[in-house]
Amino acid sequence: MGSTETLADRAYREVRGAIAAGELVAGTKVTERGMAERLAISPTPVREALRRLELDGLIQRIGPRTVRVAAIPDAAVDDLAEVEVGLRGLVARFAARHATAAQIDALDAILDEADDLLILIKLRHGQGQSVDRHLNALLDTMQRFNDTVSACAHNPVLVRMLEQSRVFTRGERRERLLQRVAQDDTFGMDRYSSHRELVRALRAGDSAAAERVVLADAQSGLDALRDGRGNSDGRGSALSPAAS
Repeated sequence: MGSTETLADRAYREVRGAIAAGELVAGTKVTERGMAERLAISPTPVREALRRLELDGLIQRIGPRTVRVAAIPDAAVDDLAEVEVGLRGLVARFAARHATAAQIDALDAILDEADDLLILIKLRHGQGQSVDRHLNALLDTMQRFNDTVSACAHNPVLVRMLEQSRVFTRGERRERLLQRVAQDDTFGMDRYSSHRELVRALRAGDSAAAERVVLADAQSGLDALRDGRGNSDGRGSALSPAAS
């Protein structure tokens, strides 16, 4: 963080991050004094940060010095999902314009790692062995893929807007994905061809194609996570950009 960050800015960033990470779930009560002790700062900057979070709709005030983490209504979730999908498409469009050859090579290498993990997962599953550790490694690998795509955009403001628009926190996404795989061991276990298609579009500098691929995949991925239904055509997989 830059030297111009105030204590209120830091408090805002850390509380918002805790909400985004799922550390502070909907309904959790937060007091100004308790949060100040947690952050080792005075209550004044915490009070300012909580006012900002209240304006963001992330918390609700239930007392003079007490708030709780807000639950987002279904209609607001629908609106937020539309924003998130659109921003993901924009990130892909910018990535096609600005990605370096080294970044694109890195994306291909990450997908090669994912291929190897997927083969191992299928093999172990077929042998009746636990795949939890390998599945988590696969999800970590795909998170690196998504973060690298975001870095390819070379637009930190856009990436920050995307992070703030997430319908599900990263922790919630992973939990839902693991639950889905536990219910259906074929969920997301495809060759995720759209990822390779995205890399090809980035390498060609085709911003329209990159945006189109990500829009379709992000929408189906969010739909699968929200309604709990998989897609028989392999879209909306556990490995989709919207899934992590």
